[in-house]
Amino acid sequence: MLLLLGGFLVLMLLGVPVAIAMAVSSLLYILVSGVTPDVTLAQRMIAGVESFPLLAVPFFILAGNLMNIAGVTGRIYKFAVALVGWMRGGLGHVNIIGSVIFSGMSGTAIADAAGLGTIEIKAMKDHGYSTEFSVGVTAASATLGPIIPPSLPFVIYGMMANVSIGALFLGGVIPGVVLTLFMMVTVTYFAHKNKWGSDTPFSWPQLGSAGLEILIVLSFPMAIWLMVLAGLSVNMAVVIGLGTLLLIDWYFDFSAVMALMAPVILIGGMTLGWFTPTEAAVAAVIWSLFLGLVRYRTMTFRTVAKATFDTIETTASVLFIVTAASIFAWLLTVSQAAQMLSDWMLSITQNKWVFLALANVLILFVGCFIDTTAAITILVPILLPIVLKLGIDPIHFGLIMTLNLMIGLLHPPLGMVLFVLARVAKLSVERTTVAILPWLVPLMLALIAITFIPELTLWLPKYMGLSK
Repeated sequence: MLLLLGGFLVLMLLGVPVAIAMAVSSLLYILVSGVTPDVTLAQRMIAGVESFPLLAVPFFILAGNLMNIAGVTGRIYKFAVALVGWMRGGLGHVNIIGSVIFSGMSGTAIADAAGLGTIEIKAMKDHGYSTEFSVGVTAASATLGPIIPPSLPFVIYGMMANVSIGALFLGGVIPGVVLTLFMMVTVTYFAHKNKWGSDTPFSWPQLGSAGLEILIVLSFPMAIWLMVLAGLSVNMAVVIGLGTLLLIDWYFDFSAVMALMAPVILIGGMTLGWFTPTEAAVAAVIWSLFLGLVRYRTMTFRTVAKATFDTIETTASVLFIVTAASIFAWLLTVSQAAQMLSDWMLSITQNKWVFLALANVLILFVGCFIDTTAAITILVPILLPIVLKLGIDPIHFGLIMTLNLMIGLLHPPLGMVLFVLARVAKLSVERTTVAILPWLVPLMLALIAITFIPELTLWLPKYMGLSK
């Protein structure tokens, strides 16, 4: 255990990338201990990515990239301005609502920060907000990306923990709302403290138009249900519904109706059993291509090709981390290190609430140093047996783990959202870190609520019959 974990930590301290550090320390352990033939390294790394759910990873990444080049981010921003821009600290609220909507399409915090963040930070600075406040609210709202479905970390966790990815997606809905409310309350506090006004004048027509867009999107599932009750097949009802929606959107030229439909299609399709989470990722790509090539006509084959190559690069990076983490996690189990760590944690407490508090500290610490995918792959084999033994629902624990790791993305030394926003805002990493610090308060309060009120996570999956 000391060789495996010690080698990994030493390589990390030397600045070796996390995936290579895990692979090299695993190889050293195999060569020195002789616990298994060295060819096992390659076999286990390949086995780590031989998983159907992992096919969702490249498709969700591609969908996020396509949404960015399709001009969807600009339309989402315009819609959010109409909906909440008239409130005090308006663009702070716009930043959060925009992230809520984009989260329903991208599935990653980094895509949110890089896509909407570029638009939001520039607009906020143009309206007189400090760079620090603009960066702080953008960083905090980016954590919504993997909480509100769809979510790449949920796909990885669901595969590792052998739990329903669809249930994890549904479990993230209410926690996502809780996070949104906590962040909007924080913006309101800063607005009153600094005596900020609204950024756009209150307009009933604009607000009514935004409300109408929401109403149209929410009425879509009801319209499908009514057509099915009238005797139409589900497929025919969906075709008629989408055709009607497209005509309405084309005639009135709404800002974001078609973009708002993305999470409805994905979550609705998975809930009704039309497609698996992996197939939902493909549906997200098809929907993104439809918006960019047909509805908005903002894509070209050159931009689609660029998005595809960006996706290949990101996917290769993510899956290499998964392969390296797979052999590392397997060796932790084979060497009894995972069992020893589990026994040690159980010797400290048998109370599930105390364990969850300790797990929060551990995961948050790990998330500051290790990539999200690697952290999930390493920690699940160690912590999940304890979770099951203490009677904690693994879906609930998946939300806790993911939110902790998202908060870790905002911290040095390896917080990717931190570095992305530092580049976008042209701030030093030190100033970006200081800007983010006040936003840890609402995030930590939301984490406490989600940790100790399990029904926030579990009620919706239970209601939809995806969890016991």
